[in-house]
Parts: sequence; C-alpha cells; structure tokens
Amino acid sequence: MSPTDDRAPVYIPTQDPADHQLAHRLAETAGVLLLALRSEPGHTNPSAEGDRRSNEFLLARLAADRPGDAVLSEESADDRSRLDARRVWIIDPLDGSCEFGEAGRTDWAVHVALWIEGSLAAGAVALPAAGQTFSTWQTAPPCPDPEQLTLLASRSRPPALVGDLAERLSARIQPMGSAGAKAMAVLSGTGSAYVHAGGQYEWDSAAPVAVALAHGLRVRRLDGSAPRYNQPDPSLPDLAICRPSAAEELWDALDALASHAGR
Repeated sequence: MSPTDDRAPVYIPTQDPADHQLAHRLAETAGVLLLALRSEPGHTNPSAEGDRRSNEFLLARLAADRPGDAVLSEESADDRSRLDARRVWIIDPLDGSCEFGEAGRTDWAVHVALWIEGSLAAGAVALPAAGQTFSTWQTAPPCPDPEQLTLLASRSRPPALVGDLAERLSARIQPMGSAGAKAMAVLSGTGSAYVHAGGQYEWDSAAPVAVALAHGLRVRRLDGSAPRYNQPDPSLPDLAICRPSAAEELWDALDALASHAGR
C-alpha cells in the first residue's frame, strides 16, 4: 500500500523501542524547558518565546539523535523533501500557546510523533504543568469512564457541532485548551470524547492520535475516514477521539448529524 492509501492503518507501532523512548523523552524534556521559561520574569510574549525555544531544542535533538529523519514542525518552514522520506517526525513544540501564557493553567502540551511509511509509529504528549507525559512507550488500557458522557471541546473556538452532539447525546461539554490536553483527558477518564471541527494541522493531532490509538481509544475524522499524516497539505481540520464504550453512540450521532446537514 502507498503512504496515502486510505486502507493503511493509522498507527503501526515501530518495533524499535528506542523510537518510542525518544518521543517520550523529547516531549518530556521540552516540557521541562517550557516550565523553566514560564517562571522567568520579564517576557512580553512568553508563548512566542516558548514556541521558539522548544522548537529549537526539538530540532537540535532530532538532528543529533535521528539525523536521517525528516521533520514537520508547526514552527519551521515546511521542507517538502519530507514527502519522499521514509521517516518523518511531526512536532508541535507548544500546543496551547494561549494557555501557556496564562498563569496557573495546565492545559498546554508538547507533541512529538513519528510517522513511518504511511502510518504513525510512535508518539508522546507531555502535559508539563500537570507533571504528566503520555506516550506509546508505556501503554495501558484507558482509565474508567466518567460518570456522565462528557465531550471535550476547544476553549477558544468550540465548534457548533459539539453543541449539537451534546444535545443529541444528553452530554455535558468541558472546554479545554490544547488538543493534546483534551485527547489525554479522554485517555485519563476526564472526558468521553474529544471532537473538533473548524481547523487544525497535522502537528495538532499526530502525537495525540498515536498515543490514543496505542492506549485503545478510537479515532476517526468527522466524515468517518481515517486521519492521514505527512500529506502535501498538512491541514487536517477535524477529528474525533473517543473512549471505546462511547464510540458506537458517538459515531452514530456524528453520522446522523452529517446526514441531516447534507439534506
């Protein structure tokens, strides 16, 4: 199958444990760097400085540890040679920049994912202010379900779709910052599903999707297709990540809403 074949699995774990460990270590260490920056006084734009420092750190470490691999980063110009590369790291050095710039908020993240020949192969999402790093290195079944069906949605631009879903499913909506934070909240049992529509890129979801799938969560795009990575256009505007127990109900609701909208 070609790298863009829709039949290819979204996640096929690399058999090299060093790749999983590297993703985990890079996300975690970049998070430590960001925490240190956050405590420094005098920054007029800490989010921009965080993006820059974290990106420089991750690029330097990948160049040293995986010099033959390509990189797609939110904070760097897109090197189109990645499209011919066998291995591509997809990184978001600071996901949830607004939350990073607000004192006391923990819903920001560092995303590090590895794509190999058509599928995600490793990933890590660090939540530095919460002291947590989730990755494909050490996996476990999802935590118990929340007592009430809960949908995680964008804090700054919640899509109208989530309101329609909540009404249809009698669910509550929990606003949150970073895409990684929302996806890991589903994994940890704070929420039942994370649903997004209205604009994202590959670096926003690659690591969260890899980690979610490695831990047994369900993933799809709103139209039912699988998300694909290392594409010529890195735009990937919608996503749903769901706990297995809620998947059938949520997928049916998404399909019903799509059918209604198409009439």
